[in-house]
Amino acid sequence: QVQLVESGGGSVQAGGSLRLSCTASGSTFSRYAMGWFRQAPGKEREFVATISWGGSNTYYADSVKGRFTISRDNAKNTVYLQMNSLKPEDTAVYYCAAGAYINKANEYDYWGQGTQVTVSS
Repeated sequence: QVQLVESGGGSVQAGGSLRLSCTASGSTFSRYAMGWFRQAPGKEREFVATISWGGSNTYYADSVKGRFTISRDNAKNTVYLQMNSLKPEDTAVYYCAAGAYINKANEYDYWGQGTQVTVSS
């Protein structure tokens, strides 16, 4: 069992930056790939980024490529999402998840409660 807690969300103006963190409980964190997803009001949850269990492989949605960076520190049981050049369309609740190295939400076994990111123009 893995419990995930996100932090770092908030409100920022367009062009600004935020760094999200997701800390896991339990000793099995390093066995999982980790992903970030987001859900805007009235929209389906969408994939943002994923990182392999060792951190050597990453994959991004086209909408965030070049602006967002996913990383992890297995010694701290934490995965990060550095978000730069934020746009109003990035506004959403952001979720971290533990599971497979893939962009499909149904392949992730554990989810955090989400953290709100609001980008104003």
